[in-house]
Amino acid sequence: MHEDIGATQRWVMLVCSMIAAMTTTCVVSGVPYLIPTLHSDEGFSLTTASVIATVPTIGLMIAIIPWGVLLDRYGERLVLTVSLSGTLVAAVATAAAALGGAPTPALAMCLFLGGLSSGAANGASGRIVVGWFPADQRGTAMGFRQMAQPLGMGLCALTMPVLAARSGVGVALLVPVTVTAIGLACCIFGIKDPPLRTETPVSADAISAAPKRLENPYRTSNFLARVHAVSVALVIPQSMLWTFVPTWLIVDRGWAPAAAGTLITATQIVGALGRIGAGRLSDVMGSRMRPIRLIAITAGLATGVLALLDAVGSPVAVVIMVIASVASVADNGLAFTAIAEYAGPRWSGRGLGIQNTAQHLATAATTPLIGSAVTHLGFAVAFGLTALAPLIALPLIPRDAT
Repeated sequence: MHEDIGATQRWVMLVCSMIAAMTTTCVVSGVPYLIPTLHSDEGFSLTTASVIATVPTIGLMIAIIPWGVLLDRYGERLVLTVSLSGTLVAAVATAAAALGGAPTPALAMCLFLGGLSSGAANGASGRIVVGWFPADQRGTAMGFRQMAQPLGMGLCALTMPVLAARSGVGVALLVPVTVTAIGLACCIFGIKDPPLRTETPVSADAISAAPKRLENPYRTSNFLARVHAVSVALVIPQSMLWTFVPTWLIVDRGWAPAAAGTLITATQIVGALGRIGAGRLSDVMGSRMRPIRLIAITAGLATGVLALLDAVGSPVAVVIMVIASVASVADNGLAFTAIAEYAGPRWSGRGLGIQNTAQHLATAATTPLIGSAVTHLGFAVAFGLTALAPLIALPLIPRDAT
């Protein structure tokens, strides 16, 4: 089923799908990098600027599952084209609103529409990997695909604050416009729908089980629900480290902002490579769940050690922070691959949509709680509490689906 295209075309589609997924990251996660300029130059309070920055995420969370339903029904290329076209229109409108000094509600509405229309890219790109790559390459390929988030965030971090400070928020918002335009072109010219059936290997058991793939996989097994639960638990340390480490380094540890930013960018790059390594390990082991178990143990132990070292003021805590940060993101591609493989092409859009929505909701719910813990109890205690999440995830990790 994978012989329909060559290896080169397969990897070209992987790159195109990764760029398409970067559009969501830039449109949704790029806006928070504008908070300093919105506050200092545009006169917004920090609260108002923060609310504006969260508006695209709200739109994204509302739309992820409906986009997944459309993917299951109409396929990747058509839905991606519609989604990215809408995202491009919204991104252009957002930049125009900022450049034209539009009222805040109008700017917020454009940002909301951008998040709303961008929700197909993550699920579609995951389906493309599972649909076109054989089983023994999917983990590695999904690891590459999962680089979209750190690469997108790194691009926004390097460009948008500088452009906003020099030329204004409107000019900075042209970065998501550019990325979305490139992603749309990649979708139109570089992606085609994979075969409908992706079960591998083809065996008598797989053939006899094929009709069941048309059934709701959430009703036939608790596998997907357990993967979602594990991913929700593992996203908590990831969110904590991404959100609060800059403050920890600059405020608590006394680092210069430039040095802290350099370390964080380097950590993002290493984290992206870690996702590829985890995917390759899963291909070699022939298992998605066993590597997730190893990652959960590593993330829990590293974050716990980070808490202890921070409590005594050890400089080694910074090194352990890097290890914990890399471990906390390594599971993402494995869970995505497992969900798409198990759900099959009839249900994977919804399954991946539920996965993304659950992780976004977990991040939104726990970030204020962790912030309160940092404020009232200190970073060491907050790190320690966060370390419990991967340990809670361990007994929830299911056996590999057969």
